[in-house]
Amino acid sequence: MKGKILCISGPTASGKTAYAIRMAKEKDGEVVSCDSMQIYRYMNIGTAKPSKEEMEGIPHHMLDFVDPWVNYSVAEFVRDARRCIDDILSRGKLPVLCGGTGLYIDSILNQIDFPETKEDPALRRELAAYAGQYGAEALHERLRAADPISADRIHPNNIKRVIRAIEVFETTGKPKSELDLLARKTPVYEGTLICLSLDRKALY
Repeated sequence: MKGKILCISGPTASGKTAYAIRMAKEKDGEVVSCDSMQIYRYMNIGTAKPSKEEMEGIPHHMLDFVDPWVNYSVAEFVRDARRCIDDILSRGKLPVLCGGTGLYIDSILNQIDFPETKEDPALRRELAAYAGQYGAEALHERLRAADPISADRIHPNNIKRVIRAIEVFETTGKPKSELDLLARKTPVYEGTLICLSLDRKALY
């Protein structure tokens, strides 16, 4: 039987934290943060980390445990988050995932196992310099030539992700979109996803 988990997502300031804590209190749960910035120690400004008062006594996991100068991949996040989720389930409680990093939530819900891919710092520097000289659109066109599906998914201004997708292609010989598809396995959790929102003007 698959373990049941609840996922709360949505844009910044939509009320995710308060709602996740409310659900955890009502359903005898614990919160697992799924935010790519809240994992870092010291980075409290602009990340909307919940304070001890805001947590209202509800245990929170995956917060403040990585130093900012340490490389921490989504694959490592999924590994560590699964350990937290499985521990919570083993104690008969409900894991309440909360965060705005869609890749993190998607990776857990859909049991994505990230393949080992080599990093090439020299290639990254070369691509960053290319973007600086010729512009983000020109770099994005290089991605489109190698991996049109990833190019459709990644905005040209997201230079870091564009560079990573090109790097994956150059180091593996396969498009990142193809590797992403192969990485999806049969989900191990039965997840319910709730996405919060509100009037855009009020949100801004």
